Amino acid sequence: MKTLFSLTKRNIKLFFKDRGLFFSSMLVPLILLVLYSTFLANVYKSSFTDAIPQGFTVDDKIINGLVASQLFSSLLAVCCVTVAFCSNIIMVQDKYLGVRKDLLTSPVRKPILALSYYLASLAVTLIINYVALGASLIYAAVVGWYMSFADVMLIIFDVFLFTMFGTAMSSVINAFLKTQGQISAVSTIVSACYGFICGAYMPISQFGSGLQNVLCFLPSTYSTSLIKNHAMRGVFEKMSSSGFPDEVITGIKQSVDCKFEFFGRDVSVTAMLLVVVITVVLLVGAYVLICAFKRENGGKSKIKKSLPVSK
Repeated sequence: MKTLFSLTKRNIKLFFKDRGLFFSSMLVPLILLVLYSTFLANVYKSSFTDAIPQGFTVDDKIINGLVASQLFSSLLAVCCVTVAFCSNIIMVQDKYLGVRKDLLTSPVRKPILALSYYLASLAVTLIINYVALGASLIYAAVVGWYMSFADVMLIIFDVFLFTMFGTAMSSVINAFLKTQGQISAVSTIVSACYGFICGAYMPISQFGSGLQNVLCFLPSTYSTSLIKNHAMRGVFEKMSSSGFPDEVITGIKQSVDCKFEFFGRDVSVTAMLLVVVITVVLLVGAYVLICAFKRENGGKSKIKKSLPVSK
Protein backbone atom coordinates (compact mmCIF):
# COMPACT_ATOMS: atom_id res chain seq x y z
CA MET A 1 0.00 0.00 0.00
CA LYS A 2 2.88 2.36 0.79
CA THR A 3 4.44 1.61 -2.59
CA LEU A 4 1.15 2.32 -4.37
CA PHE A 5 0.77 5.63 -2.56
CA SER A 6 4.36 6.68 -3.32
CA LEU A 7 4.07 5.84 -7.02
CA THR A 8 0.71 7.59 -7.31
CA LYS A 9 2.10 10.69 -5.63
CA ARG A 10 5.10 10.62 -7.94
CA ASN A 11 2.89 10.43 -11.07
CA ILE A 12 0.69 13.30 -9.89
CA LYS A 13 3.74 15.49 -9.23
CA LEU A 14 5.11 14.76 -12.70
CA PHE A 15 1.86 15.88 -14.32
CA PHE A 16 1.66 19.13 -12.37
CA LYS A 17 5.35 19.75 -13.00
CA ASP A 18 4.51 20.23 -16.69
CA ARG A 19 2.64 23.51 -16.25
CA GLY A 20 1.87 23.81 -19.95
CA LEU A 21 0.15 20.42 -20.01
CA PHE A 22 -1.78 21.17 -16.83
CA PHE A 23 -3.05 24.61 -17.87
CA SER A 24 -3.97 23.43 -21.36
CA SER A 25 -5.94 20.53 -19.88
CA MET A 26 -7.60 22.94 -17.45
CA LEU A 27 -8.51 25.47 -20.12
CA VAL A 28 -10.08 23.02 -22.57
CA PRO A 29 -13.32 22.44 -20.56
CA LEU A 30 -13.66 26.17 -19.83
CA ILE A 31 -13.19 27.05 -23.50
CA LEU A 32 -15.75 24.41 -24.47
CA LEU A 33 -18.22 25.89 -21.99
CA VAL A 34 -17.84 29.30 -23.63
CA LEU A 35 -18.20 27.81 -27.11
CA TYR A 36 -21.22 25.73 -26.10
CA SER A 37 -22.99 28.71 -24.53
CA THR A 38 -22.13 30.92 -27.51
CA PHE A 39 -22.94 28.70 -30.49
CA LEU A 40 -25.12 25.84 -29.27
CA ALA A 41 -27.36 27.66 -26.81
CA ASN A 42 -29.47 29.31 -29.53
CA VAL A 43 -29.79 26.03 -31.42
CA TYR A 44 -31.03 24.20 -28.32
CA LYS A 45 -33.34 27.09 -27.42
CA SER A 46 -34.93 27.05 -30.87
CA SER A 47 -35.52 23.30 -30.72
CA PHE A 48 -37.23 23.63 -27.31
CA THR A 49 -39.43 26.55 -28.32
CA ASP A 50 -40.52 24.70 -31.47
CA ALA A 51 -41.69 21.78 -29.32
CA ILE A 52 -43.98 24.02 -27.25
CA PRO A 53 -47.63 24.04 -28.44
CA GLN A 54 -48.84 27.23 -30.10
CA GLY A 55 -50.59 29.66 -27.80
CA PHE A 56 -48.73 28.36 -24.74
CA THR A 57 -46.57 31.03 -23.12
CA VAL A 58 -43.41 29.99 -21.35
CA ASP A 59 -41.13 31.97 -19.07
CA ASP A 60 -37.80 32.56 -20.79
CA LYS A 61 -36.03 31.64 -17.57
CA ILE A 62 -37.41 28.09 -17.79
CA ILE A 63 -36.21 27.69 -21.36
CA ASN A 64 -32.81 29.18 -20.50
CA GLY A 65 -32.53 26.84 -17.51
CA LEU A 66 -33.36 23.89 -19.73
CA VAL A 67 -30.75 24.94 -22.27
CA ALA A 68 -28.09 25.56 -19.60
CA SER A 69 -28.71 22.14 -18.02
CA GLN A 70 -28.35 20.38 -21.35
CA LEU A 71 -25.24 22.35 -22.24
CA PHE A 72 -23.21 21.76 -19.10
CA SER A 73 -24.32 18.14 -18.69
CA SER A 74 -23.16 17.43 -22.25
CA LEU A 75 -19.90 19.27 -21.58
CA LEU A 76 -19.15 17.27 -18.43
CA ALA A 77 -20.02 13.98 -20.15
CA VAL A 78 -17.38 14.72 -22.79
CA CYS A 79 -14.70 16.14 -20.49
CA CYS A 80 -14.79 13.15 -18.14
CA VAL A 81 -13.37 11.07 -21.01
CA THR A 82 -11.33 13.45 -23.15
CA VAL A 83 -9.45 15.03 -20.23
CA ALA A 84 -8.54 11.54 -18.98
CA PHE A 85 -6.56 10.87 -22.17
CA CYS A 86 -4.49 14.01 -21.55
CA SER A 87 -3.82 13.26 -17.88
CA ASN A 88 -2.82 9.68 -18.68
CA ILE A 89 0.22 10.79 -20.65
CA ILE A 90 2.62 9.98 -17.79
CA MET A 91 2.12 6.24 -18.32
CA VAL A 92 3.06 6.45 -22.01
CA GLN A 93 5.89 8.86 -21.28
CA ASP A 94 7.42 6.45 -18.77
CA LYS A 95 7.35 3.65 -21.34
CA TYR A 96 8.94 5.84 -24.00
CA LEU A 97 11.70 7.06 -21.67
CA GLY A 98 12.31 3.59 -20.26
CA VAL A 99 11.36 4.68 -16.73
CA ARG A 100 8.79 1.90 -16.51
CA LYS A 101 11.51 -0.73 -17.03
CA ASP A 102 13.65 0.92 -14.39
CA LEU A 103 10.76 0.87 -11.93
CA LEU A 104 10.06 -2.79 -12.59
CA THR A 105 13.66 -3.73 -11.85
CA SER A 106 12.91 -2.71 -8.26
CA PRO A 107 10.52 -4.75 -6.06
CA VAL A 108 7.44 -3.18 -7.72
CA ARG A 109 4.80 -5.52 -9.08
CA LYS A 110 3.17 -4.74 -12.40
CA PRO A 111 -0.42 -4.54 -11.00
CA ILE A 112 0.72 -2.02 -8.37
CA LEU A 113 2.45 0.10 -11.01
CA ALA A 114 -0.62 -0.09 -13.24
CA LEU A 115 -2.93 1.00 -10.42
CA SER A 116 -0.62 3.90 -9.56
CA TYR A 117 -0.95 5.27 -13.09
CA TYR A 118 -4.73 4.84 -12.95
CA LEU A 119 -5.13 6.52 -9.55
CA ALA A 120 -2.85 9.41 -10.49
CA SER A 121 -4.70 10.02 -13.74
CA LEU A 122 -8.02 9.75 -11.89
CA ALA A 123 -6.96 12.34 -9.31
CA VAL A 124 -5.72 14.82 -11.91
CA THR A 125 -8.79 14.38 -14.12
CA LEU A 126 -11.11 14.84 -11.14
CA ILE A 127 -9.45 18.14 -10.25
CA ILE A 128 -9.92 19.47 -13.78
CA ASN A 129 -13.47 18.16 -14.14
CA TYR A 130 -14.59 19.58 -10.80
CA VAL A 131 -13.23 22.98 -11.82
CA ALA A 132 -15.31 22.63 -15.01
CA LEU A 133 -18.30 21.60 -12.89
CA GLY A 134 -17.90 24.68 -10.70
CA ALA A 135 -17.83 26.95 -13.77
CA SER A 136 -20.88 25.13 -15.16
CA LEU A 137 -22.87 25.61 -11.97
CA ILE A 138 -22.03 29.33 -11.99
CA TYR A 139 -23.24 29.50 -15.60
CA ALA A 140 -26.48 27.71 -14.67
CA ALA A 141 -27.02 30.04 -11.70
CA VAL A 142 -26.71 33.09 -13.96
CA VAL A 143 -28.91 31.74 -16.77
CA GLY A 144 -31.56 29.80 -14.86
CA TRP A 145 -31.21 27.65 -11.75
CA TYR A 146 -33.70 24.87 -11.02
CA MET A 147 -31.52 22.26 -9.34
CA SER A 148 -31.96 21.15 -5.75
CA PHE A 149 -29.16 20.30 -3.33
CA ALA A 150 -29.78 16.60 -4.02
CA ASP A 151 -29.44 17.21 -7.77
CA VAL A 152 -26.07 18.92 -7.28
CA MET A 153 -24.83 16.06 -5.08
CA LEU A 154 -25.91 13.53 -7.71
CA ILE A 155 -24.11 15.49 -10.43
CA ILE A 156 -20.95 15.58 -8.29
CA PHE A 157 -21.21 11.81 -7.93
CA ASP A 158 -21.84 11.46 -11.68
CA VAL A 159 -18.67 13.38 -12.47
CA PHE A 160 -16.70 11.13 -10.11
CA LEU A 161 -18.16 7.95 -11.61
CA PHE A 162 -17.78 9.08 -15.22
CA THR A 163 -14.21 10.20 -14.56
CA MET A 164 -13.50 6.68 -13.30
CA PHE A 165 -15.01 5.38 -16.53
CA GLY A 166 -13.04 7.77 -18.74
CA THR A 167 -9.77 7.09 -16.90
CA ALA A 168 -10.29 3.34 -17.10
CA MET A 169 -11.05 3.49 -20.83
CA SER A 170 -8.04 5.71 -21.54
CA SER A 171 -5.82 3.43 -19.42
CA VAL A 172 -6.84 0.34 -21.42
CA ILE A 173 -6.13 2.09 -24.72
CA ASN A 174 -2.93 3.79 -23.56
CA ALA A 175 -1.59 0.49 -22.28
CA PHE A 176 -0.84 -0.39 -25.92
CA LEU A 177 0.74 2.96 -26.82
CA LYS A 178 4.47 3.59 -26.64
CA THR A 179 5.14 7.15 -27.81
CA GLN A 180 3.83 10.63 -27.11
CA GLY A 181 2.94 10.98 -30.79
CA GLN A 182 0.63 7.98 -30.55
CA ILE A 183 -1.18 9.27 -27.47
CA SER A 184 -1.54 12.71 -29.08
CA ALA A 185 -3.10 11.13 -32.16
CA VAL A 186 -5.46 8.99 -30.08
CA SER A 187 -6.45 11.97 -27.90
CA THR A 188 -7.25 14.01 -31.01
CA ILE A 189 -9.43 11.25 -32.44
CA VAL A 190 -11.26 10.74 -29.15
CA SER A 191 -11.82 14.49 -28.69
CA ALA A 192 -13.27 14.75 -32.20
CA CYS A 193 -15.49 11.67 -32.15
CA TYR A 194 -16.55 10.97 -28.57
CA GLY A 195 -18.96 13.91 -28.31
CA PHE A 196 -21.00 12.52 -31.21
CA ILE A 197 -20.88 8.90 -30.03
CA CYS A 198 -22.07 9.69 -26.51
CA GLY A 199 -24.84 12.04 -27.64
CA ALA A 200 -23.33 15.23 -26.23
CA TYR A 201 -23.04 17.30 -29.41
CA MET A 202 -26.18 15.90 -30.97
CA PRO A 203 -28.81 13.85 -29.08
CA ILE A 204 -28.92 10.21 -30.09
CA SER A 205 -32.65 10.60 -30.68
CA GLN A 206 -31.76 12.62 -33.79
CA PHE A 207 -29.95 9.64 -35.36
CA GLY A 208 -31.53 6.87 -37.40
CA SER A 209 -33.12 3.93 -35.61
CA GLY A 210 -30.34 1.55 -36.69
CA LEU A 211 -27.58 3.76 -35.32
CA GLN A 212 -29.59 4.34 -32.14
CA ASN A 213 -29.76 0.58 -31.53
CA VAL A 214 -26.00 0.29 -32.02
CA LEU A 215 -25.21 3.17 -29.66
CA CYS A 216 -27.44 1.63 -26.99
CA PHE A 217 -24.74 -1.02 -26.53
CA LEU A 218 -22.15 1.64 -25.59
CA PRO A 219 -21.83 2.65 -21.92
CA SER A 220 -21.12 6.24 -22.98
CA THR A 221 -24.76 6.55 -24.03
CA TYR A 222 -25.94 5.78 -20.52
CA SER A 223 -23.39 8.02 -18.80
CA THR A 224 -24.51 11.05 -20.82
CA SER A 225 -28.19 10.27 -20.27
CA LEU A 226 -27.64 9.78 -16.54
CA ILE A 227 -26.06 13.17 -15.94
CA LYS A 228 -28.70 14.84 -18.14
CA ASN A 229 -31.45 13.31 -16.01
CA HIS A 230 -29.92 14.69 -12.83
CA ALA A 231 -29.13 18.12 -14.31
CA MET A 232 -32.53 18.63 -15.95
CA ARG A 233 -34.83 17.02 -13.36
CA GLY A 234 -35.57 20.32 -11.61
CA VAL A 235 -36.42 22.07 -14.89
CA PHE A 236 -38.86 19.34 -15.90
CA GLU A 237 -40.46 19.51 -12.47
CA LYS A 238 -40.86 23.28 -12.85
CA MET A 239 -42.35 22.82 -16.31
CA SER A 240 -44.87 20.32 -14.94
CA SER A 241 -45.91 22.66 -12.13
CA SER A 242 -46.24 25.51 -14.66
CA GLY A 243 -48.90 23.60 -16.56
CA PHE A 244 -46.90 21.96 -19.33
CA PRO A 245 -48.76 18.97 -20.81
CA ASP A 246 -47.17 15.63 -19.87
CA GLU A 247 -46.93 14.73 -23.55
CA VAL A 248 -44.78 17.79 -24.25
CA ILE A 249 -42.46 17.08 -21.29
CA THR A 250 -42.11 13.43 -22.35
CA GLY A 251 -41.32 14.52 -25.90
CA ILE A 252 -38.62 16.93 -24.71
CA LYS A 253 -37.12 14.21 -22.49
CA GLN A 254 -36.92 11.86 -25.46
CA SER A 255 -35.44 14.57 -27.69
CA VAL A 256 -32.56 15.25 -25.26
CA ASP A 257 -31.93 11.54 -24.42
CA CYS A 258 -33.19 11.78 -20.84
CA LYS A 259 -35.61 9.04 -21.79
CA PHE A 260 -34.83 6.39 -24.37
CA GLU A 261 -35.51 2.75 -25.12
CA PHE A 262 -33.32 -0.31 -25.52
CA PHE A 263 -35.02 -2.33 -28.28
CA GLY A 264 -38.46 -1.20 -27.22
CA ARG A 265 -37.91 -1.25 -23.45
CA ASP A 266 -37.58 1.90 -21.37
CA VAL A 267 -34.20 2.25 -19.65
CA SER A 268 -34.50 3.44 -16.05
CA VAL A 269 -32.00 5.72 -14.29
CA THR A 270 -31.04 2.82 -12.01
CA ALA A 271 -30.27 0.65 -15.03
CA MET A 272 -28.09 3.41 -16.51
CA LEU A 273 -26.16 3.65 -13.25
CA LEU A 274 -25.61 -0.11 -13.11
CA VAL A 275 -24.32 -0.17 -16.69
CA VAL A 276 -21.73 2.51 -15.96
CA VAL A 277 -20.62 0.94 -12.64
CA ILE A 278 -20.24 -2.53 -14.18
CA THR A 279 -18.33 -1.04 -17.12
CA VAL A 280 -15.90 0.73 -14.78
CA VAL A 281 -15.23 -2.48 -12.84
CA LEU A 282 -14.66 -4.46 -16.05
CA LEU A 283 -12.38 -1.83 -17.60
CA VAL A 284 -10.23 -1.41 -14.49
CA GLY A 285 -9.91 -5.19 -14.15
CA ALA A 286 -9.03 -5.54 -17.84
CA TYR A 287 -6.44 -2.75 -17.57
CA VAL A 288 -4.70 -4.34 -14.56
CA LEU A 289 -4.66 -7.76 -16.27
CA ILE A 290 -3.28 -6.30 -19.50
CA CYS A 291 -0.47 -4.55 -17.65
CA ALA A 292 0.23 -7.63 -15.52
CA PHE A 293 0.63 -10.05 -18.42
CA LYS A 294 1.81 -7.74 -21.21
CA ARG A 295 5.42 -8.31 -22.16
CA GLU A 296 7.75 -5.40 -21.64
CA ASN A 297 9.33 -4.28 -24.89
CA GLY A 298 10.33 -1.03 -26.48
CA GLY A 299 11.59 2.08 -24.79
CA LYS A 300 15.11 2.76 -23.73
CA SER A 301 16.18 4.08 -20.40
CA LYS A 302 17.09 7.76 -20.53
CA ILE A 303 18.69 7.71 -17.09
CA LYS A 304 22.37 8.50 -17.27
CA LYS A 305 24.60 5.73 -16.06
CA SER A 306 27.11 8.11 -14.59
CA LEU A 307 27.39 11.74 -13.72
CA PRO A 308 30.25 13.97 -14.88
CA VAL A 309 32.79 14.61 -12.20
CA SER A 310 33.08 18.31 -11.44
CA LYS A 311 36.62 19.65 -11.23
